[in-house]
Amino acid sequence: MKLKTRDNRLHHIILIVCLILLIGSINIATGDETKWIAVGMLHDWYSSLGCEIEVGRRHLVPDQQDGLIWPAQFRYQDSKAAKALWIGATNYNDPLVDRTFNYKVVHIGPRVWDEQSESMPVEFKMIGRFDHPNVLVDGVPASNMVQMDVVDEIDETLPADRMIYNVVNTSIGITLTRRIYAFSQQNHDNYFIYDYIFKNTGICNKDGSITHEQTLEGVYFFFQYRYAPSREGGPYGDDYWLPQSTSWGHNTMNDARNESPPYSEDAPPRCLFSWHGLHSKAAFDNIGGPYGGEGGDGHLGAAQYVGVVTIHADKSATDNSDDPYQPTTTQYLGSDEPITSGNDQFNDAKMTVEYEAMTAGHPEERHADAVGDGYADEWGGTPGGYSHGQGFGPYTIAPGDSIHIVIAEGVAGLCRDSCYTIGARWLEGTGPFILPDGSTTNDKDEYKKAWVYTGQDSLFQTLERAIATYDTNFIIPQPPSPPDYFEVNSGGDRITLTWSNSAESWPNFGGYKIYRAIHVPDTTYEEIFACGVGTNHPEIVYEFLDTSPVRGFDYYYYIVSFEDDITNDVDPGVRLESSMFYTMTNEPAYLRRPPGEKFADIRIVPNPYNIRARELQYGASGPDRIMFLNIPPVCTIKIFTERGDLIQTIEHTDGTGDEAWNSVTSSRQVVVSGVYIAVFETPDGKKAIKKFIIIR
Repeated sequence: MKLKTRDNRLHHIILIVCLILLIGSINIATGDETKWIAVGMLHDWYSSLGCEIEVGRRHLVPDQQDGLIWPAQFRYQDSKAAKALWIGATNYNDPLVDRTFNYKVVHIGPRVWDEQSESMPVEFKMIGRFDHPNVLVDGVPASNMVQMDVVDEIDETLPADRMIYNVVNTSIGITLTRRIYAFSQQNHDNYFIYDYIFKNTGICNKDGSITHEQTLEGVYFFFQYRYAPSREGGPYGDDYWLPQSTSWGHNTMNDARNESPPYSEDAPPRCLFSWHGLHSKAAFDNIGGPYGGEGGDGHLGAAQYVGVVTIHADKSATDNSDDPYQPTTTQYLGSDEPITSGNDQFNDAKMTVEYEAMTAGHPEERHADAVGDGYADEWGGTPGGYSHGQGFGPYTIAPGDSIHIVIAEGVAGLCRDSCYTIGARWLEGTGPFILPDGSTTNDKDEYKKAWVYTGQDSLFQTLERAIATYDTNFIIPQPPSPPDYFEVNSGGDRITLTWSNSAESWPNFGGYKIYRAIHVPDTTYEEIFACGVGTNHPEIVYEFLDTSPVRGFDYYYYIVSFEDDITNDVDPGVRLESSMFYTMTNEPAYLRRPPGEKFADIRIVPNPYNIRARELQYGASGPDRIMFLNIPPVCTIKIFTERGDLIQTIEHTDGTGDEAWNSVTSSRQVVVSGVYIAVFETPDGKKAIKKFIIIR
């Protein structure tokens, strides 16, 4: 390990700014725009329409579970299938069609939307406390933040790390202003706070040319949440071990606590939450979504709990104190019932049924209690499972008046390491098993479920933190910002990491830590270096030479800034750090040795390649990888079968002595067992021939 100190290294990068701006997700097909919040461990996308409809980001069926990704470090942790926001009123005189409706309802989702004449975006922007850093690997932009964190404005006084500001006119004459707050601090990075202002502006069309002053009566704001934890084990993940209909929440369990006073202290007031329930088509107890069956490792792929909590709801348009009896409706409704599609803001019959659902009050029995220990997918006979419905009202809103509602949404549960260790013990199946309370059981399903169910308390703690954050005007301890520049460069015998000193201008700066993962970026990282306060290297540096990598393996990194004085509001002994997502690389760095000096130095590794030993070769970095080492800086590599059939041609042009081949032919076929011949030819016509063996 070698370290190099530099007083002040400024980096000026010439990037194509317009390209970065265009990478933002503008929906060409429909005109609505989407933005990601992706700075903490919970990632989600948001729509300029004012709510996030089913498959609304790209309008593709594989996006059935798309968003509310937690823990976002890992792939396919999505738990959201659809949302909706309906606004309804009684005795509404509609200027658009010059008639009065007994019940008027406008819709944003779950499947119906109209950004031209029903929910009409006015403003939609992302504001950041600071921008995301520039991250390069071998000179190439290498951060997901380029696509997922398009910041429109910088405001260093912003209390949160990110805020989406969204204004939408609706055809009912109410203008919706939505502020979505997100934090990257490690104790507050798994919830979002939604602050809504619903104002009676009278604006009824997109350009504001039609206004209509009237006092709105019987107004309800009705939110729907179709949760489906999680995407990993279903048909839209990499593997597929859970029943197909888990992808739309067919087996989702919906529960609630403290719907109205008096409140119990065992849960946050006014919260709704969901989890992955039993499915009749699973071949095993699927609570937690374990990877069971042939080839499975048992790890839990659906241990998330997801939910919302009401923080504030005005008593009336003239009394802005919190009404503890709001929301007045907390029903569950069939996710594929007729009410969820074909909605029409001018259809009397449909709007009457919708308004009845919006105003239905609290159910006599919660959905989770009604399902009990049964199969959630079979209960109720609906093919789509059930969604939460949450209605605030009734309100009377005079022209110019408004209603203020604040909601928080979060995801929590077992950490990823626990999902693997608990799932592996469940798959092994041999007791005794230790339960969360310290007792034991010989029932592997009881063991697994007991640990998965601890996610409920984790979610409650998350929602309580969100409430406390709002109640204290967003004043929570904050780590310093990350460096605004992070560069990783592959080398012959080391990988070089450099970064800027920008984070040191932020209050409470204490130093830097570097984390590394091997093979793939969506895995567990380990700390490999730290400098600054409380470390073995108190001197601040701006370069680290990682000399421990092994040739042929892929390496991923991120750097964080940490605080000098411990201000952690949950773990008093742990320093706060900037989020990993700001600087986490998505392109691999690896050792690049100098080119070979003579053909005799060429090596083929491994030789023989044996599929049974793939984990001992290059592992997940390249399970089918074969390396050609010490080759000329520029050459053509042709690979033949033993009988002389050419199956692949590789042009090696990067000037190094390494080239990788993933054992596939030019027609994308995986090669079979046998003896192969590699021919190396330089531009001047010199050739070398090497044989190698593949055992599959």
